[in-house]
Amino acid sequence: MTDTLLSYDDALAQFDPALGLEVHVELNTETKMFCGCPTTFGAEPNTQTCPTCLGLPGSMPVVNAKGVESAIRIGLALNCEIAEWCRFARKNYFYPDMPKNFQTSQYDEPIAFNGFMDVEVNGETYRVGIERAHMEEDTGKSLHVGGSTGRIHGADYSLVDYNRAGIPLIEIVTKPVLGTGDKAPEVARAYVGQLRELLLGLGVSDVRMEQGSLRCDVNLSLAPKGSGTLGTRTETKNVNSLRSVERAARYEVQRHAAVLAGGGRVFQETRHWHEDTGVTTSGREKSDADDYRYFPEPDLVPVAPSREWVAELKTRLPEPPHEKRARLQQEWGFSELEMRDTLGAGALGLVEETIAAGTAPQAARKWWLGELARRANETETEIGALGVTPVDVARVQSLVDDGTLNDKLARQVFDGLLDREGTPDEIVAARGLAIVSDDGALSAAVDNAIAANPDVADKIRDGKVAAAGALIGAVMKEMRGQADANRVRELVLERLT
Repeated sequence: MTDTLLSYDDALAQFDPALGLEVHVELNTETKMFCGCPTTFGAEPNTQTCPTCLGLPGSMPVVNAKGVESAIRIGLALNCEIAEWCRFARKNYFYPDMPKNFQTSQYDEPIAFNGFMDVEVNGETYRVGIERAHMEEDTGKSLHVGGSTGRIHGADYSLVDYNRAGIPLIEIVTKPVLGTGDKAPEVARAYVGQLRELLLGLGVSDVRMEQGSLRCDVNLSLAPKGSGTLGTRTETKNVNSLRSVERAARYEVQRHAAVLAGGGRVFQETRHWHEDTGVTTSGREKSDADDYRYFPEPDLVPVAPSREWVAELKTRLPEPPHEKRARLQQEWGFSELEMRDTLGAGALGLVEETIAAGTAPQAARKWWLGELARRANETETEIGALGVTPVDVARVQSLVDDGTLNDKLARQVFDGLLDREGTPDEIVAARGLAIVSDDGALSAAVDNAIAANPDVADKIRDGKVAAAGALIGAVMKEMRGQADANRVRELVLERLT
């Protein structure tokens, strides 16, 4: 059944949106949150487990100190207060990927709370309040085999990999984000993008959304225009790209508005986001906290970070994202628009790493925001998930700089990189892309062009040097774009002037 949608403009004319964003961040600790199992991504299923993370009787958890430190650093970077004393709790529910039948999390005593992050969208700043950032463990991963949706309904059977069960997670929950108007979806995307940037700078996670190490739940509700109230919210689960965060929020605005404008009622529920079709579908009725029967975890001691330790961690925080952006913009010589476009494409870190690898700022920006952003849009892929690295881009540009390639040939190298054909140098060699500077080959092509275009040659002999462009173009066509254009021009003029 297809949802009825109201146009976005009509929806915002009648209703005020409220956002709530829950971001789950897998920490990059070497071991899990409550045991010593490794956390390596992509290992053979069920090879990184032990009695503790499988919840076997008699096993006892121990808190990962590095996980606690990372949680505090995240809280400080989000301008949060850090608890002087907090506890873990058991969040009870049954699902096959939860081997203990409960998740060790935090409930009413989070490690960090009451913070904020300012984000900018189209020159306007929006303050996103942080309700809490709390520690917990990840669940296992279910694979539903058969059927057309990849979900449990209609599947022939299901498999569960418990390698991920117990990996340290930080869940960052915003307060209701109000006053964003028609910019709500863009604010949601900007917040998650900037949070990702901050976490990467802290070095606490690789924040690879395509691998699930950063996942976002998008909560949204609508209330009548100007009412100052909050409507019934829905929670779109596990959105795994910045582009989809924006799309999911926009879709839910239109869906809620259609329901409410038609006199219906929005149900509090979880929703599934479908990347391929750009729609959400109903999941399950949303549980309230009481349904999870939280109670303090009896097998773990409270966490009580000293004020001295917290103060010391604060002194070692990296440069805040907004300060870093201002500094980089000045260092790179970018205009406000160029920097805004770089941020909007989610390419700031990629451009920064490419420049660090030796590429000039404008060249790095040109490739990421031009050629690679276009490919990302065409394939509906996050630019960072294309498989092209900053080191690749830097090497391609160095081949342009030393005359091995021109921009046209460089684009063919990017074709090869996207097709996983090897390194830039291997692709150049395999495809025979290097520019031809050999006078013997170029001279023959120049002679052919002159012979085929006698009228153009006569114009050049008569002093109309600008006409040389036509012969240069003919040579480039014959040489499949691989001729050194400057040398071709010299050879043409040597023969005709």
